[in-house]
Amino acid sequence: MPLLGGVRPPIAALLCALLAVAVFTALGLGTVHEQDVPQALRDAERQIAEDAADTVGTSINARATAVRRAAASEAPAGSSTPVALLRSLLPAGHPAGGGALLDPRTGRPLAASGERVPLTGVDVPALVRPGTPNIAPRLAFSGRGEPRLLLFARVAVPAPGAKQDENQDQAGDLRGDQGAEERELLLVVSERVAAPAVYGDGRTGQLADRNGKVLATTGTALAPRTDHRALPAAAANAANAGLPTGDVSGSVLGDGHKGLRRVMGWASVAAADGKEDTSGLGLTVLTARDVPPAKEGADPTWFALVAAGALVVITVLVTLVLWGRMQRPLLRLHLSAARLARGVGETPSDRAELARPVPVAAFGEPGRAGRALESIRRQLLGETGPEPVRPVRRRPGVRALVLVCALVIAAWGVPLLFLLNRVPAAKAVPAAAVADQQARTEAAADRVRRSLGRSCTDLAAAASALSGAPRERAAEVLRRERADHPTFRSLYVLDRTGAVVLRVGKQPLRTLAHAPTGDGITQVNTSGPIPAIAAYAQVPAARKARNVKDAASTVVVAEIGVNALNSLVERQGLGSVWLTDKRHRVLAASVGFQAFQSLPHRGLTRLAARTEAAPGSPASAVLHAGTAPGEGPSVAAAAPLAQKGPVAGLGWRVVSAEPAAALKLAAYQLQARTMLAGLLALSVGVACLSWLHIVVVRPLRAVTGCAERLAGGDRRTVLYPVHHDECGSVTRSLELLRQALVERYRGGGRAYAASVPAPSFRSGGPPQQ
Repeated sequence: MPLLGGVRPPIAALLCALLAVAVFTALGLGTVHEQDVPQALRDAERQIAEDAADTVGTSINARATAVRRAAASEAPAGSSTPVALLRSLLPAGHPAGGGALLDPRTGRPLAASGERVPLTGVDVPALVRPGTPNIAPRLAFSGRGEPRLLLFARVAVPAPGAKQDENQDQAGDLRGDQGAEERELLLVVSERVAAPAVYGDGRTGQLADRNGKVLATTGTALAPRTDHRALPAAAANAANAGLPTGDVSGSVLGDGHKGLRRVMGWASVAAADGKEDTSGLGLTVLTARDVPPAKEGADPTWFALVAAGALVVITVLVTLVLWGRMQRPLLRLHLSAARLARGVGETPSDRAELARPVPVAAFGEPGRAGRALESIRRQLLGETGPEPVRPVRRRPGVRALVLVCALVIAAWGVPLLFLLNRVPAAKAVPAAAVADQQARTEAAADRVRRSLGRSCTDLAAAASALSGAPRERAAEVLRRERADHPTFRSLYVLDRTGAVVLRVGKQPLRTLAHAPTGDGITQVNTSGPIPAIAAYAQVPAARKARNVKDAASTVVVAEIGVNALNSLVERQGLGSVWLTDKRHRVLAASVGFQAFQSLPHRGLTRLAARTEAAPGSPASAVLHAGTAPGEGPSVAAAAPLAQKGPVAGLGWRVVSAEPAAALKLAAYQLQARTMLAGLLALSVGVACLSWLHIVVVRPLRAVTGCAERLAGGDRRTVLYPVHHDECGSVTRSLELLRQALVERYRGGGRAYAASVPAPSFRSGGPPQQ
């Protein structure tokens, strides 16, 4: 019967796997080299460009939404002429530009305000054809070549059917044909293209169109250098790339200049799903910064070769030891047991097999089993009776041999896993990477500030719509406001006593005890399972009251959901991010948290406190202990939310921490690959030696015990083979020998032995198998 498995596959697998680990060690560790500009800085520049592009896209979408909401609102009294209507529709606080009301059928302007709206190349009738959704913004250029962003909205106005005004031919009026109930106009708002908001000393941000033409610049203009030719091309590729390709951001490394290297990043402003207002503009954000080259570290090539060579030597030694002390003796034991089993046959040639002594190994269980087989052979020949064998269990056997092999492999793998190629974080992390973490943290704080500011602005507009409105109309305004702002959990109106007189949405976590005055953001609670944060705005009609008591009579409040804040601070590549209150307790985070818990590391709390010592200034540092148990050093930064605006008095801060090992730095790449090599060696060693222990060592120890008991006179225990390998073959042979011994002593006496020829030996040598 052929053998399946056995002692050879585990040893062969151990040999091949350890040699593969040695090859990985030589190639994986030897190919890690320090670059002039680490990949971590290039990735950070790309992510900074993505943050700026996200801010630009969010701002454009918010401006377009504000124009549409203004156009959808009811026209105030006194806006019966196109000029008055246009003045009432222009959103408050819009950047310097102009606006116009157009006849959608002819494209003729009915009213204009501010600078001339550049409509060259804009097909107005095609924009407003029936069935089209919201009109996406367009990019245009004024007569002086300055870029302008055009925002469109449909305006539905009533047509009273009165007699035409005598100035209709010059300015037009709001009525349409006689008998018409409503007429649709087109509102166009022209705004200057704002430069992208980028952070970090010496960093420049640019906004480019699909042709690579720069529209706006933040910071110092880029110096004209030859390596910048790739950047406009990258911008054009980002603007024209199809969204399914995913090629919407990247980084470019420039040439050296005056001891510095320029790192440039680019990212498309278009939304990933292609459904936002910015998807058709073809805008791209470009960022650039000059950084000093990284210091050259030690060459790991020799270390990789020495470590790989040492593992090869260990592999060969372990394989030879297992082959000489386990595989070869076990195979000889298998052949000897099979030969003795054949010797109990009926033919003289079979019986002649008993004449040859059993070769006995000198080590462990194979030796003990060989001595037991030799005793059984002599009993079959009638030379001796049962000979009890008393094994000395304290002597090392095959189990100790496997343990020694595991310790030898561990002696190579454990130092690589825990000790070698460790670099202090302060030396491994360049200052530019710490500055990039700080810049991205400032961008996250700006993103939260802008979102909260927009919430206040939109809530103030809703409060204006509530002025003098009946209850049904007020409820409709609140429902529309909540539909436009998914970040609002609940919207409610408070009277002068702090009682809720109208509410839409979910039940508030905690309402304001007193109706505040003015507009702003407030933190409603300081304890509890969920932070309660609310924006509030006073209804304008209440501001006209004659006394302070009446001035605080009606306030509309919007409770901001904590999940919305969590999504604002979450950013890929920034690590763990927390939004904290003035007492450095967590209000929102990109990772799981408990409300109002302290920051997970004292170093983060001290970092946030540093921003208080220098108001308005961010802070960053390398923390030598991780923010979670078991983590290594991390790069951390803290930035205040705002020094002015609706959130200025809150004292909130954004704190971030990225594990240094997550940065693509040569020192940490070498450390990670070194640890991986050690882990692979330990895993391979444990797996293969455990396999060997299960399929060979344990069955061999059991077979040895059976052989010794059979040699000691146990004839009643029936032996059942379990495996189809060497140990199973020995077990089957022992069972045949047991049956032969039972038959011999039952009826054959010494007549069986007389028929067996005497053993013969060659002179001058050991017995031959």
